[in-house]
Amino acid sequence: MNGRPLKDIRTPPPPDYVIAQSVEPLPIQEIAKASGLDASELDLYGQFKAKVRLGVLGRLQSAPNGKLVVVTGITPTSLGEGKSTTTVGLSQALGAHLGQRVFTCLRQPSQGPTFGIKGGAAGGGYAQVVPMEEFNLHLTGDLHAITAANNLLAAAIDARVFHEATQSDEALYRRLTAKPFSAIMRKRLRKLGIEKTDPQSLTTTERRRFARLDIDPNTIEVRRVLDTNDRFLRSVQIGLAPTEKGYERLTGFDITVASEIMAILALSTSIGDMRERFGRMVVADQRGTGEPITADDLGVTGALTALMRDAIMPNLMQTLEATPVFVHAGPFANIAHGNSSVLADQIALKLVGPNGYVVTEAGFGADIGFEKFMHIKYRASGCAPAVAVLVVTLRALAMHGADGGIRAGAESNMARHIENIRKFGLRCVVALNRFAGDSDTDLAIVIDVARSAGAFDAVVSSHFEHGGKGAVALAQAVMRACSAVDGVDGGGVRLLYPLEMSLEEKVSTIAREIYRAARVEWTKEAREKLELLESRGYGKLPVCMAKTQYSFSDDPEKKGAPVDFVLPIRDVRLSAGAGFVYPLVGQIQTIPGLPTRPAFYDIDVDTDSGRILGLS
Repeated sequence: MNGRPLKDIRTPPPPDYVIAQSVEPLPIQEIAKASGLDASELDLYGQFKAKVRLGVLGRLQSAPNGKLVVVTGITPTSLGEGKSTTTVGLSQALGAHLGQRVFTCLRQPSQGPTFGIKGGAAGGGYAQVVPMEEFNLHLTGDLHAITAANNLLAAAIDARVFHEATQSDEALYRRLTAKPFSAIMRKRLRKLGIEKTDPQSLTTTERRRFARLDIDPNTIEVRRVLDTNDRFLRSVQIGLAPTEKGYERLTGFDITVASEIMAILALSTSIGDMRERFGRMVVADQRGTGEPITADDLGVTGALTALMRDAIMPNLMQTLEATPVFVHAGPFANIAHGNSSVLADQIALKLVGPNGYVVTEAGFGADIGFEKFMHIKYRASGCAPAVAVLVVTLRALAMHGADGGIRAGAESNMARHIENIRKFGLRCVVALNRFAGDSDTDLAIVIDVARSAGAFDAVVSSHFEHGGKGAVALAQAVMRACSAVDGVDGGGVRLLYPLEMSLEEKVSTIAREIYRAARVEWTKEAREKLELLESRGYGKLPVCMAKTQYSFSDDPEKKGAPVDFVLPIRDVRLSAGAGFVYPLVGQIQTIPGLPTRPAFYDIDVDTDSGRILGLS
């Protein structure tokens, strides 16, 4: 599990894909064995990746957990500040250079950004997950499974509306019961208070209640998804074929990683838990009564679980320096909760043991991914982080400082993120991700500001250029922070709101304590939905703010550390299966568009060797 240091490091580093293809990964069975996994706990997907069966948690049930380190960042530029690269580099330093037991837990990247602006998410330079082409593209098919499951659910909803509208009660019931009641049908009968098992024994009234969901098409919440940036699918009309004439409906697409199916995968603790969460998904309201209709009511829950059966198993890979990596789930942090799976963390923490480290990454800035890590993922997993690492770049600080320069950016944006992390009772280690051309003088200024702002330590890290060797000082700072006995502002992990607080109060707390807004402004539609959710018993769920990643505010142009602004909430949606309510802040989009110069221009295949070129 300790890895192997890189031997051939070139200066300056060649393109990411060249570096990744220059290192021959170890067979994944060797990585698994060194990590403490049995061969029987693996499902192999080729030579260099495998799925890990969940039975390992039962075998290790009594084993103590290691230390959990969450890597987050300041408010990023559109190119990102290297959180994934830092996560990998830190892990390589801990394992291959300091001899510690370590596991990395990362999200699987969406092909939207891979072919859009940002590129892949395997890390970069000499701190990468390999094979990076497989990591960034199809991996083991989890995202395709999520897409299939989500779209099956969407198709089931529209098909049910169509069939109910075009058939009599008796014809509808006859077709639904052409076979004996299935298990999911019997569950719906019990929900309706009908304790009968023979389809012929139901009364006319009972038959109608069972057969008709009476979905109100105007309340359908589920949109179709695909894993591509495509702005022209944000709003579409369906049902335009002659065979569906009269049943047209305005809807749209989301990107796959925004699907509630993805969020459920990331937060589930077992296949049984995942199935129950699927069943609780609210897909629409009933016409007339307003009662919520669930995936269980549609009868599709078992099929969704079958499509996702393999996807719930974490994917095992390795870094360039042969330290183990779990790649599992990939919700965006701006339009979802932005963290890898609960199961990956839980398994990794058992495998590394009490003296080991699990390094995971929370999406975008600490105001988004880290806040959701604490309020959503930590509540689901019960795994508290020991330390937070805040990734900082001079490039981003210069953007936030504007005319005031890097110091102004550090004193505003970086300092606020440090303060926010400390509000959760955690020590913060600042990782200055060094880029070529960064000034030693500027780096020293940032270190001074970070320590003055309350960081446990601030360290320059050159893992992109030097691999784990360049992150040794960072790893040592993280180890010191994990073993420090002094508490932070009273000691112990703290959350900023209890679940008993109302949804409106939770949103206001995040807006005030994390973003520094003066107040929250709700549209009429958003407030009505908020009140409806409270009345239906969903008020005790955490909130997952869907907000731009480029500012503390709703306006991506407001850099630095804006204060006393109004935070607009234009809509509120429910993810009952995932277990959170998500308010939409400002004009956040749930499917990105392609830029003028997408990354796909640089991606190709060498037709002689079969190698993929240009991925980063």
